[in-house]
Amino acid sequence: MNSRRAIVQDSKTGAVLLVHVQPKASRTECVGIHGDALKIRVAARPLDGAANDELIRFIAGRCDVPQASVVIQAGAGGRRKRLCVKGVTAAAVWTRVMPTAAIGVVKT
Repeated sequence: MNSRRAIVQDSKTGAVLLVHVQPKASRTECVGIHGDALKIRVAARPLDGAANDELIRFIAGRCDVPQASVVIQAGAGGRRKRLCVKGVTAAAVWTRVMPTAAIGVVKT
């Protein structure tokens, strides 16, 4: 699955994940693929890092790792972000974060 490899990849420390964040949603959830990134709606405003904190909380909870294991490597001030999820594989992140109905479906 080439699209998965572009979105989440294994690294020496864990998995590197590209996300497109939509803040101010009614609830936090992964809704599928947006271009070459996972689209995640977060129930927080993009003020004072609240949306980033909610994104980290969501990814850590889904991947069953401590919040300290999820690091925003790039894009902290924008909607497109690159995250590192330490201690897990790319395949594990993909299956734990993606909604079941959206696995294998690519939206542009």
